[in-house]
Amino acid sequence: MTDPRPHIVDDDEAIRDGLQWLFKTRNLASSTWPSAEVFLDAVQPDWQGCVVMDIRMDGMSGLQCFDALRARANTLPVVFITGHGDVPMAVSALKKGAFDFIEKPFNDGDLVEIVMRALEADRLERANVQEQAAVNERLASLTSREREVMHLILEGHYNKVIGDKLNISMRTVEVHRSKIFEKAGVRSAVELAQLLKSSGHSGGG
Repeated sequence: MTDPRPHIVDDDEAIRDGLQWLFKTRNLASSTWPSAEVFLDAVQPDWQGCVVMDIRMDGMSGLQCFDALRARANTLPVVFITGHGDVPMAVSALKKGAFDFIEKPFNDGDLVEIVMRALEADRLERANVQEQAAVNERLASLTSREREVMHLILEGHYNKVIGDKLNISMRTVEVHRSKIFEKAGVRSAVELAQLLKSSGHSGGG
């Protein structure tokens, strides 16, 4: 079940069926789960999409399910469905990282809009994780000497200064610089710095 989809978690069968039908009318395939426990037993790390979950359910609550997901480092965006009295809980959940909440009775169009934003947020997050993994793989291919040269390049030193600092010829620095750019898939020191910054690397070490 790796195609992106909303996962509807609600102990009310009528709500589950209604939401599944609503998403179907918007050409969105969805899955339904009768409880937080059943969903948690089934959910896999590679599932994509989002979770649309009632904040109050028999057994494990939506908030407890959310906490359990995050404890597993599961990043699926969670949209809570709340009753009027549950709004403070939902706001608290937002502060802990929930994607959004919608209050009953809600407008179908509003819910679909929130879910579409959640699906896009999940897509972007996964793309970012893949990009970081690719950068890590490229950096792992650098030799220890290339890492030393890269660090000095990022500090803004010229080839001659780098050569003096490492006691190697300027020509050798040029070869290392070329190899670093090739392995990183960049054409300049500026691009290299941007690549490392966007992927959360400091560039040192």
